[in-house]
Amino acid sequence: MLSMNEDLEGALCTYVELLEDEEYFEAHEVLEEAWHPLRLKKHPLANLAKGLINGAIAFEHIKRNKNHAKDKAIKVLASYERHKHLCVEGGLYSTAFQKAIRKIEQLKQEKL
Repeated sequence: MLSMNEDLEGALCTYVELLEDEEYFEAHEVLEEAWHPLRLKKHPLANLAKGLINGAIAFEHIKRNKNHAKDKAIKVLASYERHKHLCVEGGLYSTAFQKAIRKIEQLKQEKL
C-alpha cells in the first residue's frame, strides 16, 4: 500500500502529464482522489490541491467551448491563486506542486 505522500506525489506527476496532453478532466480525477485524504485531515495543502483540481476542470470547459468558459475559468482560478503561496521551496511536496503550478500558469497564458 502506498503512503499518502507517494499517492500525492504520483497524482501530481500524473496530473501534470495529463494537463500536457490536454486531458483536463482526467487530470482533475487523478488529483481529486489524492486530495480526499488531505481534505479529511485538514492538511494545509488541501486548498492548493483543490485549486489545481478546479483549474483542470476550468480548462476542460474551455476545451469543450462551454458558454462563458473563459470568464468562469478566471473566477475559478482565483481560488487557486489565493493558495499557491502555500507551496514554498523545500516544503512538503514542493517539487511536485511547483510543476503543477507552472503548468497551470502556462495554460493560463495560452488559454485565457
